[in-house]
Amino acid sequence: MEALLQQIEGYKAEMKAATISDAAALEQFRIKYLGTKGLVKAVMGEMKNVPAEQKKSFGQILNDFKLFAEARFEELQASLRGQSSMVNGQWSTGNTQSDYSLPGEPIPVGTRHPLSLVRNEIVSIFKRLGFAVAEGPEIEDDWHNFGAMNLPEDHPARDMQDTFYINKPTNADGATWLLRTHTSSVQARVMETQKPPIRVICPGRVYRNETVSARAHCFFHQVEGLYVDEQVSFADLKQTLYFFVQEMFGKNVKVRFRPSYFPFTEPSAEMDISCLICGGDGCNICKHSGWVEILGSGMVHPNVLENFGIDANKYTGFAFGMGVERITQLKYQVNDLRLYSQNDIRFLKQFTGVV
Repeated sequence: MEALLQQIEGYKAEMKAATISDAAALEQFRIKYLGTKGLVKAVMGEMKNVPAEQKKSFGQILNDFKLFAEARFEELQASLRGQSSMVNGQWSTGNTQSDYSLPGEPIPVGTRHPLSLVRNEIVSIFKRLGFAVAEGPEIEDDWHNFGAMNLPEDHPARDMQDTFYINKPTNADGATWLLRTHTSSVQARVMETQKPPIRVICPGRVYRNETVSARAHCFFHQVEGLYVDEQVSFADLKQTLYFFVQEMFGKNVKVRFRPSYFPFTEPSAEMDISCLICGGDGCNICKHSGWVEILGSGMVHPNVLENFGIDANKYTGFAFGMGVERITQLKYQVNDLRLYSQNDIRFLKQFTGVV
């Protein structure tokens, strides 16, 4: 082992004395000492001949030798850069000075995410109608997410196939916590703390236990609206949504309402617009019908109002909810929901300059 230790010290002395004049010499230094067949590799291979009782101490010596070689290489590399300049990817020697009057390298301009752009536009439209923005927690309890919204215990939306539950208490006294499945829970918290008139929109991220595909995701974004006051009618709801659609998609878009069912509204309706991707001729996005459903809506169920101490005989209200991904899909003709969360620069940079 003494001979090997002397050999290591000799290699260290060689590396200390080495001088580098150009990139080729630096590469030769790297190959000789740090290459796959270099001296450091060869010395490390002698570890197999070291007696077992000396392996720990000798292993430290070999590791220090490797670190020394790497540090010396970096030192020589730094000194070469100090006396050279890079031309077409190659180091060239000679004293050069930087021309500080030259333009700097341009920094790529970023942009907002397309979902953020559309969310902000939706919020802006409803703000012009007097709606305030309300937000709430993404981790929600069962009451605000389901119970307050008139969803009975046996409703399919409570099933584990649709909801990400954080805990399921074994006794009736414990609270059930989950990732909210809709931003209706924010409406519940608003009605819990405010008295009519109430006029809010609730943007936010929601979660559902669904298979990720081009048309569905396990998390997505919603904007829901709530208006509660005296003498609020379904006509008010329709005119509000007509205004939104025309502001978002233009005056020429066609609209239709279809009867539907939601536990928290009665009567309920879904709203369709003419497909902007195919112009109503039929495509895979509209399932060749020429229409695309963009939101659900309806008059707030009296039970929901009564859950928060709001007199359903005096006050009425309407509510609606839409997916931001669906609105973005139609506005920018995005045909795969997974693109929104893949952070693909090629996709995101298409929105540079979009206000």
